[in-house]
Amino acid sequence: MATTGKPTEPDDDLKSSEAPLIEHLAELRQRLIYSVIALALLFVACFFVADHIYNFLLGPFIAAAGSPEAVRLIYTAPQEFFFTKLSVALFSAIFLAFPIIASQIYAFVAPGLYKNERMAFVPYLIATPICFIIGASVVYYGVMPLALGFFLGMQQVDTGGVTIEMVTRVSEYLSLVMTLLLAFGVCFQLPVILTLLAQIGIVGEANLKSWRKYAIVVVITLAAFLTPPDPISQLGLALPLLLLYELSIIAVRIVEKRRLAREAELLKDIES
Repeated sequence: MATTGKPTEPDDDLKSSEAPLIEHLAELRQRLIYSVIALALLFVACFFVADHIYNFLLGPFIAAAGSPEAVRLIYTAPQEFFFTKLSVALFSAIFLAFPIIASQIYAFVAPGLYKNERMAFVPYLIATPICFIIGASVVYYGVMPLALGFFLGMQQVDTGGVTIEMVTRVSEYLSLVMTLLLAFGVCFQLPVILTLLAQIGIVGEANLKSWRKYAIVVVITLAAFLTPPDPISQLGLALPLLLLYELSIIAVRIVEKRRLAREAELLKDIES
């Protein structure tokens, strides 16, 4: 005896997909909660040592001035240094919480990836903070001392009876350091981004070589906007970025060869 099946209604399809969607949203909510809790705890911990962190950030200024005694900073409002310490704590907490946040993002995305895709994704999670630290180190130990030395050299001491001295506000110095650290840290992600795009076949070695002249213009423009208006800071960002672009071409070449070999092997297996 033949049985008649009831056709599937569009509402039934929506109801069947509703449960997995709710599960994904619940997991995303849980990952976000873990990230926020980690960020909040690190923020509180960093606030109690914000003075030490700020003194560490003064390292380039001390190196440019020659000694700690030569460094003098002020704050012009009663609450200014308090809010500066809050900014220091938040900046430090975000930096320290990045591995936790990245791991939560990976834990959310990983179940939807194949095993080989998960293995290919892990090196980029490791390379991202390493490249950021390298960029921040270039600022801290190289660009900032040179730039501050340039600015300090513009002072006038007893020149015609007039003294012009650079006395920096604590908030302005922190803003300068944070801007440069973030600018260099983000820009040093260039090899990671380009090799990831090469991994999925969006860009290749030929593309990067043909875009080289445009890349030079973009790098110089970024250096002009992201750094203080002095040639040392601008060259300090532009030259490493151009070097990173050339290194990215080499890295993309290696990734592209591996990807093409893997695709050729897969095609051969299909044909056989």
